[in-house]
Amino acid sequence: MVAPMDPMLWHKVAAVSGVAALGLGTYGAHMFRPKNPAYKEVWHTASLYHLVHTAALLGAPITKRPNIFGGLLTAGIVFFSGTCYTVAYLEDRKFSSPAPLGGFAFIAAWASLLF
Repeated sequence: MVAPMDPMLWHKVAAVSGVAALGLGTYGAHMFRPKNPAYKEVWHTASLYHLVHTAALLGAPITKRPNIFGGLLTAGIVFFSGTCYTVAYLEDRKFSSPAPLGGFAFIAAWASLLF
């Protein structure tokens, strides 16, 4: 038998994600100098989605299914924002294939609130 996960754990996940979002956003704004300036916008998009969905994680404990909502948001952050950070940093779109999975995870997280 698996013990249920404490819904308040999502606040800790949000804390770690928030630290990462702010650190990566600051790096992107002040230190990231890609050869191709288009990758600066990719970094900005990653940072925006990362921060917005990190803030949403704070609400996970008050949802009907916190582990589904929190898990899907976390997957979206990792797969969408993480992929965008990687693509921008390496300036190579060949690493972009996981991004749509993250986008679908974000959509599924928000849709999960309907049920």
